[in-house]
Amino acid sequence: MTKQIAAVNTQALVGSFTQTELETLKGTIARGTSDEQFALFVQTCASSGLNPFLNQIYCITYNGKNGPVMSIQIAVEGIVALAKKNPNYKGFIASEVKENDEFEIDVVTGEPLHKIKTLVRGKTIGAYCVAYRTDAPNIAVIITNDQVDHLLKGRNGDMWKDFYDDMIVKHAIKRAFKRQFGIEVAENEADHGETAANTAPYERRDITADVDTERMRLEPEQLAEYDANKMKEIESEAVTTAASQVNEMVIVQGEIVRAFRTLGVTKKEDQTAEIAMRFPPKKDKHTLAELKGILKTLQLEVDEMNDGLDPIE
Repeated sequence: MTKQIAAVNTQALVGSFTQTELETLKGTIARGTSDEQFALFVQTCASSGLNPFLNQIYCITYNGKNGPVMSIQIAVEGIVALAKKNPNYKGFIASEVKENDEFEIDVVTGEPLHKIKTLVRGKTIGAYCVAYRTDAPNIAVIITNDQVDHLLKGRNGDMWKDFYDDMIVKHAIKRAFKRQFGIEVAENEADHGETAANTAPYERRDITADVDTERMRLEPEQLAEYDANKMKEIESEAVTTAASQVNEMVIVQGEIVRAFRTLGVTKKEDQTAEIAMRFPPKKDKHTLAELKGILKTLQLEVDEMNDGLDPIE
């Protein structure tokens, strides 16, 4: 029995992936990636806890202005998976709305009334998503056709044309979860397609990044110096990114203080207590994403107060 357990453990190379699973990823979802690109993709999957076999995360490749580009992207399924890790996650509802449906929504409470009166529903005119959490107001997002027209002409236009209902609902989910949980996903990420299951098998992944082709042209004795220089570049970029994040956190924290003051919570100790009670951090300290989520919630309460409404508890 001991030998069998040891054999299984040696297969778990990165995160929970076995050697067989890594080989499957390399030959399918990440086909065409270099060893370095594949390592980055697998490490990202492992560190984020997202599963590429469940279409939660994937890499796509396309031609950029300066040549081929590989992008690691989080699908809507991944966004929902990340939100579920929040202890205050309470679910969501989302649907497309068609022209013959009966639909209304209370934008303050975030509660929709959606009735299908006939099976002849007509054309899709929009979609909505309501994201719930136990410690904050409901967040309702409504997307109308005119807001996504540009996506039908983008890089992923064929997906939008062929699977319009699915795509517009996913777009509403992404927006709602971004506002409710502070999960940031760049607009262009969703535009490439948010479910790998509907794409032609691996047709967008057959490239190698410029940096790898450059390395392949070097002589063996040049590789050590090349790799050392690239490592310095990566470290420098990491330091710059970290400094930028710290600066952004300071700005967001200042905005949170201003929002509290507008709501009448002026003492620092009261603000700290309110945050600890309503918005406890997932770990030891709040992340930038969590701070952005707190700020958005407070801004909603400020807007409601300015409209003559009491903030939602």
